Amino acid sequence: MTRLHFTSALLPQGWADDVRLEVADGTIVSVIPGTPPESGDERHALAVPGIASLHSHAFQRGMAGLAETRGDSADTFWTWRDTMYRFALDMTPDDVASVATLLYTEMLEQGFTRVGEFHYLHHDHDGRPYSDIAEMATRIAQAATASGIGLTLLPSFYAHGSFGGAPPHAGQRRFICSVDQFAKLMAASRKAIRKLPGANIGIAPHSLRAVAPGELTSIIPLAEGGPVHIHAAEQTREVEDCLAWSGQRPVEWLLGHAPVDQRWCLIHATHTTSAEVTAFAETGAVAGLCPITEGSLGDGIFPAREFVTAGGKFGVGTDSNVIVGVADELRQLEYGQRLKHRERNVLSGGAGISTGRALLDGALAGGAQALAQPISGLAVGARADIVTLDTNHPSLAGRRGDAVLDGWIFGTQAGAIDCVWASGEKLVEGGRHRLRDKARENFATTVRRLLA
Repeated sequence: MTRLHFTSALLPQGWADDVRLEVADGTIVSVIPGTPPESGDERHALAVPGIASLHSHAFQRGMAGLAETRGDSADTFWTWRDTMYRFALDMTPDDVASVATLLYTEMLEQGFTRVGEFHYLHHDHDGRPYSDIAEMATRIAQAATASGIGLTLLPSFYAHGSFGGAPPHAGQRRFICSVDQFAKLMAASRKAIRKLPGANIGIAPHSLRAVAPGELTSIIPLAEGGPVHIHAAEQTREVEDCLAWSGQRPVEWLLGHAPVDQRWCLIHATHTTSAEVTAFAETGAVAGLCPITEGSLGDGIFPAREFVTAGGKFGVGTDSNVIVGVADELRQLEYGQRLKHRERNVLSGGAGISTGRALLDGALAGGAQALAQPISGLAVGARADIVTLDTNHPSLAGRRGDAVLDGWIFGTQAGAIDCVWASGEKLVEGGRHRLRDKARENFATTVRRLLA
């Protein structure tokens, strides 16, 4: 039994003082506000729940900053993608494990306690499956085990180069599966995470340009009731190509032809019409927003205010992992809306409401739903994912309640997070993951070799 006492903590019902919390077998078993600490309690000033990064491509952490030299034509997502393909083609399973381990330690240091790994780097360099078809998924599971982060593995089905079943090109060869191969990959991936506490699995049809309608129908049952994640309407060219193929936009096509419901998460959904926003919100599916990556790639700005007003649910992901942090993603989400609407506190939801609190509450609930976590937050029965903030940080000092969240999200760059527990295990203390130095050393060795 782990016993913790917080001078202040954000519970599902709101802020509470003098909160005593007990953890057993990775789960919160008791939450008692208004009680003094007892002998043996570990004491901290302020606690908030850990948040899920609902969308990550771990291997891309190794290429952060490598696509920032302008080419001889306009640089877009599509030119960035060529750099990503070249980097991905060189990586070994050991490289993937090394890069993912560093990434997951960084996520924990920055307040993410669970990751939805949208995993599509499946095969060997020549495109042939490894003898264990889930070799790469096993390395993702190893990285999650080493770091201690909660894992929702989302093996991605990728079969085509564009809409209408176009053949893939050579740069995609490590991603490609037939439906039968993917069924085997899913079975092997379930085995790979079987012994990882708290891990679960879903499926990730990559996008409508990579998955034909019949294939989408065939693979959805492989989720076995788990999450279903798909990229949709990230770029304007994708929308144009989808219109040319089907006469409908990507989100419009999905809502009309796929069983989109609360198990689903539409990643990005950047370019959606007003009618699509309303219909999307009504499904109960989650919008998986990755504001830093969407800004990095020049994708555009999701209509978040309209979606939230329509009752839509959102979570945040780190996607290409160029910068990793709960506060960073939430800040960028709000700042994008401010730039779009030329207003402040766009996503607060109403007068007198803290924007930081609205963002954190939304991301907590949406991330939990998208990764099939039935109970979230600092509540009995929830996985014990806890983040303590350093109330001596210059942007947090003297603040209470929601003002702390506003200070953290909008007023800090680093140093605001003190300790982090994932599944009841303290992994970060004094802002440092216990594996940080070793993970950085291994990562540096890997990347130096890849870039040599």
